[in-house]
Amino acid sequence: MAQVLLIGLGAGAASALLFASVTSGNFLSVFLFYLSALPIMLAAIAWSHVAGALAVTIGGLSLGIVLNFWIALVYLASVGVPAYVLSYMAMLGRQVGEGPGGAPQMEWYPAGRLVIWAGLIGAALVTAVVLQFGPSFETYQTSIKATFERVLKIQAQIPADQPLKIPGIENPQQFVNTLVAIIPPAAAVLSMLTNLINLWLAGRVAKMSGRLQRPWPELPAIAFPPFTPLLFAAAVGVSFMSGMPGFIAAILVAVLTVAYAILGFAVLHAITRGVGARGWLLAASWIGVIAFGWPLVFVAVLGLADSLFNLRGRVAARKPPFPPIQRN
Repeated sequence: MAQVLLIGLGAGAASALLFASVTSGNFLSVFLFYLSALPIMLAAIAWSHVAGALAVTIGGLSLGIVLNFWIALVYLASVGVPAYVLSYMAMLGRQVGEGPGGAPQMEWYPAGRLVIWAGLIGAALVTAVVLQFGPSFETYQTSIKATFERVLKIQAQIPADQPLKIPGIENPQQFVNTLVAIIPPAAAVLSMLTNLINLWLAGRVAKMSGRLQRPWPELPAIAFPPFTPLLFAAAVGVSFMSGMPGFIAAILVAVLTVAYAILGFAVLHAITRGVGARGWLLAASWIGVIAFGWPLVFVAVLGLADSLFNLRGRVAARKPPFPPIQRN
């Protein structure tokens, strides 16, 4: 128990320090800031959920004492609690029988569900921030647009009473309107990917140190819950509505699209097994998405098609067997 307490204290202090590093304004500090969930996840995965919960508590208290209450609250809502919840779920398991020699046979929380949860948490956090401006989309739009204009004027050293001018952009107002529309969905996606990357890193470190109690999931075999396509379809439908409901639905569409893109890459890795040009195909897919962005939509469509039509199962029926896909 003493070790768990020490790990929790150390992980909480490290997480708070990484989170607070962004106040330095250094470019490297941004990278460190995005790793602030890693110590919590590592403590919870490699030791126990008690160590993870203690790390969250210590991180929040440290920031509250050294900086202020509001920064501590932002830390808990955006980093601490999501990190603990995801790592706690990652280590959920139940005994479903006995293996050879009487060893317990465990069923672990599916990795695909963790992807969905990370997306939902990211969407919920950004939605909560948006609703701080009020339930009216027009109020939010006016307030956030004024904030962006003020920041851009400060950066360009333009007096507050002068119209906004941005070098290389003919219509600054349209540019600001675009920022207002895309930043919340982009922030939700960034939160989702940051948590998933930190969760993967924590799992890999725990595995290499021999402290990972669950088997490493077969990532090309991940699958989403049956309700996910219905949730995605509903979000797409509501996103065409005007006002705040449509805007919040668009945030959900963004994170679910990225989730399906992750599933699409899992499908690509699975169905290209045994293909001679597999390395080139996978490299081209990854490079295309990273370099251009828009091919992500096609990868997401592939993931959605697999959810609906079991593409991996159909391909696997004609190939040598590989680890089964868990459809939960």
